[in-house]
Amino acid sequence: MGRRPFQLIADLMQMGVFATVTQTIDAEVAVKICAKNGFKFETEKRDKAAHVVNVPREQKVELDQDDASEQLKPRPPVITIMGHVDHGKTSLLDVIRKANVVAGEAGGITQHIGAYTISYPHPERREEVMQLTFLDTPGHAAFSAMRARGANVTDIVVLVVAANDGVMPQTLEALSHAKAAKVPIIVAVNKCDHPNANPMRVKQQLQDKGLTPDDWGGDTLYVECSALTKQGVDRLIESILLQAELMELKANPDRKAKGNVIESGVEPGGPVATVLVRKGTLRVGDVVLCGRHFGRVRAMMNEDGQRLKEAGPSHAVRLLGLNGVPEAGSEFSAVDNEKAARELAEEREEERKKSDLEGLRPRRQTLEDIFTNIDQMTAKVLKVIIKADTQGSVEAICEALRKIETAKVQLEIVHSAVGAISEGDVLLASSADSVILGFHTRVDSSAADTAKREGVQIKLYAIIYELIDQVKEAMAGLLDPLLKEVVVGQAEVRKVFELSKGGKVAGCLVASGRLVRGKMRVRRRNNLIYEGVSLTLKRFQDEVPEVRAGFECGIRLDGFDDFQEGDIIECYAIEKVAQKLV
Repeated sequence: MGRRPFQLIADLMQMGVFATVTQTIDAEVAVKICAKNGFKFETEKRDKAAHVVNVPREQKVELDQDDASEQLKPRPPVITIMGHVDHGKTSLLDVIRKANVVAGEAGGITQHIGAYTISYPHPERREEVMQLTFLDTPGHAAFSAMRARGANVTDIVVLVVAANDGVMPQTLEALSHAKAAKVPIIVAVNKCDHPNANPMRVKQQLQDKGLTPDDWGGDTLYVECSALTKQGVDRLIESILLQAELMELKANPDRKAKGNVIESGVEPGGPVATVLVRKGTLRVGDVVLCGRHFGRVRAMMNEDGQRLKEAGPSHAVRLLGLNGVPEAGSEFSAVDNEKAARELAEEREEERKKSDLEGLRPRRQTLEDIFTNIDQMTAKVLKVIIKADTQGSVEAICEALRKIETAKVQLEIVHSAVGAISEGDVLLASSADSVILGFHTRVDSSAADTAKREGVQIKLYAIIYELIDQVKEAMAGLLDPLLKEVVVGQAEVRKVFELSKGGKVAGCLVASGRLVRGKMRVRRRNNLIYEGVSLTLKRFQDEVPEVRAGFECGIRLDGFDDFQEGDIIECYAIEKVAQKLV
């Protein structure tokens, strides 16, 4: 353009662009500069490929990526069977998968989590075969341990209730878990062939707990069945399939696998993990990263021990090849880069060792925390688990707690039941971050150890009013404190002394309370004329921390010298006062 650099810089400055000779400018700015000087400016795009320099990048482990909606395909539902001990959970699953599991369990009680995938014709389109994956849980300890680690692997919960026994403590515990996991619940009323069977009583008991049957205008499916005579089992499977169809469960099978460990252990071949694939497809030979363990998948087997080459979404398989035993509920990811996976696993192991040494465990809320650290509390929900010696006590406590009327804090009763405080209660409290309140009950030794390990607080009471009052105090403790001014003491100015180096000292007599160094204000004929802090507080020539009533002292204030005889100097403090639940 034939212009000198400083001339162009001046033009740019007029346009509000500040650039030096060597800086680049935007194409729009260049167009304007050229137009101002009578030139036409055209931009040409460079051929990117010709100018790209291949710098070897450090490969990172990509643990997850979002799937596009068009990549998602329908997947089988994952169903967890829960309920009270000996209500027929495993026998029902036995009939569903036409195999005998109970005979293999010690004493007919489920000791491990089983995961089984079955095929079943669609209830409306018989030619279409649907797949379902069932998890059979031993009680709820593993289920809550998995939830405590943030793993919700189930889509539907089948709550098994015996028609002759009705709702029992573990039934309510299972219900608490299912509600906390926010998954649909289907109730299987089992043992309907029993002479003392009363399915109507089960419906009434569960309706009180919020599970209103669909034929009573609610939205919970109830299926009456019998594992012994096999009646109603087909209807139960069809109900599950219809519920799953409503949920439109989808996952992307054409990607690296990701899922959760259901159970793990050591067998003669090395560490074995039962894993549930949530998305992607897991293949033999894939590199798997699972918590602080990793490895290449050497073999995969289904529940019958048959070797598999691959497992798609919602399929459960036993996996060999990890270098250690992962925790139940931990997440696994199939990755491309074995070296990066090894480094990440080693890094996690180092972090775990370090945190074990430092004792870094996430602390749970305790009632004392709520009382003492009022200003640090941000939560406005107090969660509690209630255990008592009788059903009447449980209902009385729950009723009394629900009557605590306040709009400021919510009280959430996560679970309430009769009996001793068990390990299951502690694990539920751990996953829900709640406090366990026991009334006339005891704590199992295993529960006490788990509570110590998990950092869950257990409070035992013998007087119901004490329990209610402490809960009220804890709820009030969740509120932000009120700031209140408290006058500590007052002194009257008797004489004003001039200092040789400038400034004035008020010679005072403490009339009431005590004077301490800190916040002070001066009142003259009841009018406030100064508010600030003290510079010095002396008795004779010595600096003192406080002066009590009846003694004389000398006071200098920060930024105030205009003392007059008869002024009142007030010493005050700001106190934090816990709010009431009014």
